[in-house]
Amino acid sequence: MKTITNILLAALVFTFAACDQQPAKIHVREGIRSDDLGNNIVTRPVAYFFSALIGEGIEIDEAILGRNDTGFLELNINGHNRSYNTKRFRYKIEWLDANGLMIQTKTSTWLPHSATGKSSFSLKAVAPRVEAESFRMDTKKWE
Repeated sequence: MKTITNILLAALVFTFAACDQQPAKIHVREGIRSDDLGNNIVTRPVAYFFSALIGEGIEIDEAILGRNDTGFLELNINGHNRSYNTKRFRYKIEWLDANGLMIQTKTSTWLPHSATGKSSFSLKAVAPRVEAESFRMDTKKWE
């Protein structure tokens, strides 16, 4: 029993000790870069298991809202998939007027998107009318 506990403890250390030393704008893919503890062929299944166990998934890093040259509100969303698995989801953006009321439009529909494991993603949307002052976004599992 003590041996199993030591193996699990070592696997946790290997999983959480991994860090990516590449500059932010350069992405060297698996199979090309040198293995680290989180990406080693031996420890990779353990890392995938713990990623699923703790429920890693999509996180939104920033939402940038501004007006484009034509006066329409433009939304740029940047996020990151913390999981080792590709996450597929749907999202819907609803545009709001100055009073906070939803602007009825055909473009407020559920749209599919996916983010590859351990990678960044971005979404871009432009308001359908100049009257838009704000937005709200909802996500759901892609089934």
